[in-house]
Amino acid sequence: MRFISTGGQPGAVTLREAAFKGLAPDGGLYVPETLSPLPASFFKELSTLSLPEMATVVAANILGDSLPEAVLQGICEEAFNFPVPLAEVTPGRYLLELFHGPSYAFKDFGARFMARLLAYYLEQEARELHVLVATSGDTGGAVALGFLNVPGIKVSILYPSGKVSGLQEKQLTTLGGNITALEVDGNFDDCQRIVKAAFNDAELSRKHGLTSANSINICRLVPQSFYYFHACAQLAEAQLPVVFSVPSGNFGNLCAGLLAKRIGLPVDHFVAATNANDVFVKYLESGNYNARPSVRTLSNAMDVGDPSNYARIAHLYNYDFTALRKDVFGHSVSDAETTACIERVFAEHNYLLEPHAAVAWLGLEAYEKTLGRPFVAAALGTAHPAKFMDVIPAQLAEKIVLPAGLQDAMQKEKKSIKIKPEFAELKAYLEG
Repeated sequence: MRFISTGGQPGAVTLREAAFKGLAPDGGLYVPETLSPLPASFFKELSTLSLPEMATVVAANILGDSLPEAVLQGICEEAFNFPVPLAEVTPGRYLLELFHGPSYAFKDFGARFMARLLAYYLEQEARELHVLVATSGDTGGAVALGFLNVPGIKVSILYPSGKVSGLQEKQLTTLGGNITALEVDGNFDDCQRIVKAAFNDAELSRKHGLTSANSINICRLVPQSFYYFHACAQLAEAQLPVVFSVPSGNFGNLCAGLLAKRIGLPVDHFVAATNANDVFVKYLESGNYNARPSVRTLSNAMDVGDPSNYARIAHLYNYDFTALRKDVFGHSVSDAETTACIERVFAEHNYLLEPHAAVAWLGLEAYEKTLGRPFVAAALGTAHPAKFMDVIPAQLAEKIVLPAGLQDAMQKEKKSIKIKPEFAELKAYLEG
């Protein structure tokens, strides 16, 4: 399999090249050159496959012959060794709990897969990599834990000062070793902007072996498609159309779902659920994509004003806006609506949503009002509620039992390097 840039620059690269570069030289994102549907035999046995088994088949389909089958199988078995339950909140309405991995967030899927993939490649050549990643919340912790002490890899994580939860900050600033946290005096868009500037500086990128662990890296994105198949295998038992509601910020999660649909995922529709940062929702309404500065919300991991993966989604649909709208319904909610949803769902169903899951739940409810037919649906639960105890209503937050891994992180000392939201400061740090 070869990979091409959404920027349109001619030429294709191998998976190894795409993984190491992260961002294409023309500033575009790498996508598979071709996509082929999964065989019918796969769907007949889907319900009998474990998550690692299913992930191996899907990964082989998307990545082609980029990796030996035994290597790919080993990566999936090591990376996906935690449960992914579907919790039924109301009849026919589920929350897909993606937060049972080491960092208690869905980003574990991409980070753990990518770390093992890069380690495999690095074993074959004498070189080192510097993973440079911007985070609006959970990516940082997942990348930090996924890459901790991986030989030949140094990790620098940029996060917006004061704009991630206390637990999220502790997760990415307390590990030490090969992990360094850069606390940026700005927002997530600033972090992402200067990271992209570093990748676009060809000499700097080459000199320091820069690569990305954001969903701009194709190796972070592809594993996010796996759990859609895992969920569909269970939801299909209802013999109704399947809908996924996806809390969306940088749109890697939705893009991965749409990628899965392109190769055969039996899903009827997606809901792109956003907070006040509703650039993509406005795009679905008007056909005009207009990036703008992000604003701070309770669902901080979705505070993105210029989502990178819009480029991949547009490319996936061959820039056919009408076709995209047939598959995706957009809905945005306010912080007040988010808080009210958390309180209502707990009172009525004894299930505690964190802010991002609440946004997805509200998106699902909004979509349901547009239909006159039955369906089965899952909203994606992207993080453990304990990570947002400081924004969940106090009377509910006090009911949360902090998982052992998060208790351990909270006891450690924060260590970060503060920088201004300027490429010159990031470059100075990289140059040492």
